[in-house]
Amino acid sequence: NQTVWAFIGADVYSLVQLPPEESGHTDREHRGGFPGWPQTHAAAGGERLAKPERGKMRVHKISNVNKALDFIASKGVKLVSIGAEEIVDGNAKMTLGMIWTIILRFAIQDISVEETSAKEGLLLWCQRKTAPYKNVNIQNFHISWKDGLGFCALIHRHRPELIDYGKLRKDDPMTNLNTAFDVAEKYLDIPKMLDAEDIVGTARPDEKAIMTYVSSFYHAFSGAQKAETAANRICKVLAVNQENEQLMEDYERLASDLLEWIRRTIPWLENRMPENTMQAMQQKLEDFRDYRRLHKPPKVQEKCQLEINFNTLQTKLRLSNRPAFMPSEGKMVSDIINAWGNLEGAEKGYEEWLLNEIRRLERLDHLAEKFRQKATIHEAWTEGQEEVLQKHDYETASLSEIKALLKKHEAFESDLAAHQDRVEQIAAIAQELNELDYYDSPSVNARCQRICDQWDTLGALTQKRGEALQRTGKLLETIDQLYLEFAKRAAPFNNWMESAMEDLQDTFIVHTIEEIQGLSTAHEQFKATLPEADKERQAILGIHNEIAKIVQTYHVNMAGTNPYTTITPQEVNTKWDKVKQLVPQRDQALIEEHARQQNNERLRRQFANQANVIGPWIQTKMEEIGRISIEMHGTLEDQLQHLRQYEKSIVNYKPKIDQLEGDHQLIQEALIFDNKHTKYTMEHIRVGWEQLLTTIARTINEIENQILTRDAKGISQEQLNEFRASFNHFDRDHSGTLGAEEFKACLISLGFDIANDAQKRSGIMDAEDFKTCLISMGYNLGESEFSRIMSVVDPNRMGLVTFQAFIDFMSRETADTDTADQVIASFKVLAGDKNYILADELRRELPPDQAEYCIARMAPYTGPDGVPGALDYMSFSTALYGESDL
Repeated sequence: NQTVWAFIGADVYSLVQLPPEESGHTDREHRGGFPGWPQTHAAAGGERLAKPERGKMRVHKISNVNKALDFIASKGVKLVSIGAEEIVDGNAKMTLGMIWTIILRFAIQDISVEETSAKEGLLLWCQRKTAPYKNVNIQNFHISWKDGLGFCALIHRHRPELIDYGKLRKDDPMTNLNTAFDVAEKYLDIPKMLDAEDIVGTARPDEKAIMTYVSSFYHAFSGAQKAETAANRICKVLAVNQENEQLMEDYERLASDLLEWIRRTIPWLENRMPENTMQAMQQKLEDFRDYRRLHKPPKVQEKCQLEINFNTLQTKLRLSNRPAFMPSEGKMVSDIINAWGNLEGAEKGYEEWLLNEIRRLERLDHLAEKFRQKATIHEAWTEGQEEVLQKHDYETASLSEIKALLKKHEAFESDLAAHQDRVEQIAAIAQELNELDYYDSPSVNARCQRICDQWDTLGALTQKRGEALQRTGKLLETIDQLYLEFAKRAAPFNNWMESAMEDLQDTFIVHTIEEIQGLSTAHEQFKATLPEADKERQAILGIHNEIAKIVQTYHVNMAGTNPYTTITPQEVNTKWDKVKQLVPQRDQALIEEHARQQNNERLRRQFANQANVIGPWIQTKMEEIGRISIEMHGTLEDQLQHLRQYEKSIVNYKPKIDQLEGDHQLIQEALIFDNKHTKYTMEHIRVGWEQLLTTIARTINEIENQILTRDAKGISQEQLNEFRASFNHFDRDHSGTLGAEEFKACLISLGFDIANDAQKRSGIMDAEDFKTCLISMGYNLGESEFSRIMSVVDPNRMGLVTFQAFIDFMSRETADTDTADQVIASFKVLAGDKNYILADELRRELPPDQAEYCIARMAPYTGPDGVPGALDYMSFSTALYGESDL
């Protein structure tokens, strides 16, 4: 401005010295109008300049003024309808307009806040700076400044030590204005351009004058504004870094907790130590159901949320131009997926083992009970037999007694042979219990061994007694044929009845209606033999009646007993009555079991009917989600809303899954192990449901990340559609990911040229086409560059590129982000252009938490221009972007 005034010189000053009656202004109004306004009017006594002076050397004056105007024009000031003649001739209106144009150009025009015009920018700056102060409401450049508080607030905001703002009163504008003007002139080098009396005494102070004066404050504090802008940039970068570090810590903690839970759970699922009782194994099964119903579902959600958080974190890191997050060793997403797979493998094996163990214990309990029944019957039969076989009664017996003993022994041998099958059954059951690892096998083996040893002893004693009786029997010739016939017929019949009672009381275990129908058929066949058996009973009783008749007729002394058998007619009748009593009991047991199997079949069909609906429904939803994720209908917000509505409909389906779980529990409680009516197991449904929930949540997260990427990078919907179309074209299996070769082809389709270092074929185009592509595109990225790109889009090194990673990469290629250089420049502003910064400067310019964050991480500055306590903000800034280590 001084240069301009020097060019205008005294001629211009003289031209604006107009008397009050011509200019319409008082002398005070001239003094208070603009900076550097001439103060010569009063000295001149208010008189007009002499006419001869006005005309003196007019040509020279016009030449001088033209030089000044040419200089002003060279600085970009447009002077419209004004020339040197108007100024030389004293045109006050034109001269004042020119001076205001000069002020606008050199004092105000460069002021801009948030891309506003100069005037609007200056007003916005004033409003922001005075916003915290009471009684200050800056809305314009005239009456808003009349009370003087606006000027005082601007000074106090930047230099609070210069003014005690709390003591100012709104009703004392003169004091406020003079205080502000005096402090500005004394401490801020801002000349007094205004008079307090003019502002207070005017209804509407001159807007241009106040605007010019306020611009002096803006320029005086511009250095502080520059530092504030730099501090804001640094705060923004540090806030992003702190938020990302917190997200990384949260991921590490959640991953550790989930992996620790899996580590604790897998040994429990791999524990195959069987229990000895059905009740204990049923408790294990119930514990497993609680695990599936109560403990695992929250962990499934944690795993899904962990993957979503990881993807969101990677997106934020890419958007903020930070390096990709690499979790600690063993805590990668792939590690968690592998650990989860091991968990589900152990889980599946554990459930299969539980059901097999329950089935084995059920079989063992059945065999053990069968063993005890048969052993008890056999031991009851053999009780006292050894003592009988060891008697020497034949030595003193009569001929008839010897014959009786012989016949009795023959009957015993027949009975002994009949019991051979039972002994073999007992031994076979004991062997099967051993093979099935029955917990009480030692007791069973000991009892079986006693029976077998006793059986061998009985055989040996029988043979010995038979030989003795045979020797004695040769001396005896008479035998009571009727007793013998009774004994021979009664013994097998008695054995048949005992076998029948044993079979009627035998426990059974079946799993299907066909099996119970088979038992019912066998029982009906048995009942069909009862009439013939009754005839045999009548025949045996007839023999006994014949014997009684002969004894009565011939007065034979038989001591009331049959010498050839211990079986009596009363015993035959008693056992026959027992058989008839057991038949309806068996009928009832079979009817009840048939009803139970019918109920089991109903449970099978009930489960199958639901599973055959839910299984295909889950598969259909999975396919629909896959289609939604690759379609491009509407905006991302439309797709997100569609997916959330879709997710809500899926969640509303949960009661059907719970109902199926209830039916599955009823099936397990009923010990139903197979279901021919459906190919879907509860395990299939559970896994499919968990995958469905995880897929819809992951798809929603991908859309959210795409919105985040689009908004942060300024990508248009058309660009996103182009990226999606290219991605979908090469994602031919609709898996939502691209392999390395597919990704390479996708990049080529979008204008990237990925060639190998040796110019070999890529598998996408032939050599000639590829050469043409190189020439037309102007790219030649080798395999090393492609490997770098893959490390960005595939940080987990899984060989697959998701659409989110692809869109993040493309956004980096098409949008600008803050860089390390920008952060370094901001720190340099706060440091006053030094190559280092001090802790006090950081604490003065940044919020406390972010200042301490920087101080704790900045390395000491080692440059030759350093001072004690100097900090290296350059290495710190590059470390924020992964270009060095913190």
